Amino acid sequence: MRRVRTSGATSVRDLASQLGVSPSTIRRDLEVLDRDGTLRRVRGGALPSVDADTDRPFAEVAATDGQDKEAVAARAARLVADGDVVLLDIGTTTMCLARRLRGRRVTVVTSSLAVLDALRTDTEVELLLLGGMVRRPYHSLVGVLTEAALSQVVADRVFLGASGVRPDGQLVDTTLAEVPLKRAMIAAAGQVVLVVDRHKFPGTGALRVCGPEDIDVVVTNEGADPATLRNCAAAGAEVLLT
Repeated sequence: MRRVRTSGATSVRDLASQLGVSPSTIRRDLEVLDRDGTLRRVRGGALPSVDADTDRPFAEVAATDGQDKEAVAARAARLVADGDVVLLDIGTTTMCLARRLRGRRVTVVTSSLAVLDALRTDTEVELLLLGGMVRRPYHSLVGVLTEAALSQVVADRVFLGASGVRPDGQLVDTTLAEVPLKRAMIAAAGQVVLVVDRHKFPGTGALRVCGPEDIDVVVTNEGADPATLRNCAAAGAEVLLT
């Protein structure tokens, strides 16, 4: 259960490899846990029975691998020029990035309440908050109103988070409500910058956000899986390591 909660979505093959047992053993155990309501069995693996973000509060997620996230945010901030219009995705790494944009003459568009908190008192930053339904556990706004607002946005670049990057470079996420917003942000931006720490390479997730060909720049830490990074680079992404 710890493995499933951490990953958000886990395959039978991955669990069998991690725990050193046969896939058939994992399948039987997942069926029992599904009947108990502990997790949700899906084709090829399992998902948490509750929203992973509810199970792990935002503050706890923010404190995990904090140094790596801050390093990614610091490198990503160097990509922003004065006068830029930037989209900041929800998440703890983009919250760190928002703090590094304080005092800059930029326009920030976001659906993240954590980004709002970081920039609300800064008179230099022009801050545009997208509307929507408040998703309290992860300090974000989601839903059709958020998507509709994004359709009116034209940004120089988006800084995108994710649950993980698959070994083939596919960007994946675990939360159904966030995926259409990420896709809308990609469509609204001239450049797509993925900001994820090294622990997301490779990563897992049940929902596909986009392919590696949709990412222009990857910002992550030294120690990220080299094969996954090579696949991202082969698809055309510039890889920046901290």
